[in-house]
Amino acid sequence: MIFQRSNKLQHSLTRTRQSFFGRIAGLLSQGDITESTWEELEALLIQSDVGANTTIELVDALRERVAQEHIHHAEQAQALLKQQLVAILKANVHSYLQGESRPLSIVLIVGVNGSGKTTSIAKLTRYHQLRGDKVLLAAGDTFRAAAIDQLAVWAERLNVDFIAHQPGADPGAVLYDAISAAQSRRADVLIADTAGRLHTKHNLMQELRKIYNVAAKQLPGAPHETILVLDASTGQNGLAQARTFNEAVNVTGLFLAKLDGTAKGGIVFAVARELGLPILFVGTGEHAEDIAEFDAEEFVGGLFQG
Repeated sequence: MIFQRSNKLQHSLTRTRQSFFGRIAGLLSQGDITESTWEELEALLIQSDVGANTTIELVDALRERVAQEHIHHAEQAQALLKQQLVAILKANVHSYLQGESRPLSIVLIVGVNGSGKTTSIAKLTRYHQLRGDKVLLAAGDTFRAAAIDQLAVWAERLNVDFIAHQPGADPGAVLYDAISAAQSRRADVLIADTAGRLHTKHNLMQELRKIYNVAAKQLPGAPHETILVLDASTGQNGLAQARTFNEAVNVTGLFLAKLDGTAKGGIVFAVARELGLPILFVGTGEHAEDIAEFDAEEFVGGLFQG
């Protein structure tokens, strides 16, 4: 492994583990299962942003298994709950940039304002550099001059090529030029930023679709990944964001940002269960190296460990 995944991922779950999932672990650690056990479990899962629909399915399925297997002790139910949580996260199998060999891979990064897109792009860039890939960045967020400047700073820090136009330029033109540059410079991966946009703004979502189409027309099969950066602290609003972006540009996976800053990491299960989207990476801190490949068993284990 390139990154010390276990330590980074488990550390990023500290606040979630110490709050709602810590209480779930305590609830299902000793004693017999009673009706109040189920009621409290349901309440804690909802509070941790697992979501009402996913919570009801989880608890109903768990109750059924407990009855079928004649389980009476809470600790045994905890083991079954962990199995169910892992199953939700593993239901959507997607290997990042795997499959056919290609000279250039296009990765489109989307998300709302403030979700942590720029920092996540830096982390993904570093991830590829440590794999031996030559990376080129495209400043497709032309609506904010600060966004171009921020990405330029990261490009300089990470020593990667960077394509940008003036603020207010057509983001499709930026992507077009960036793809041409990536091909001529023999880059392995082009990571393209896009303007952070509210998922409720229909016209902006349509514009995002146009950017997506520019990539597809210029390079068959592109973009090869469309990653939604989701702020883990947004809670159930994150579910609405993911749904809208997925409808617009066929999201292939999620980069879960700011997980270390929230106590409600349960949103991961809602997104995975209700939208069928896999989590590919997790942001585990503020530095470029603070990225972990997502692993379902380690994630669930990190929620209950300690």
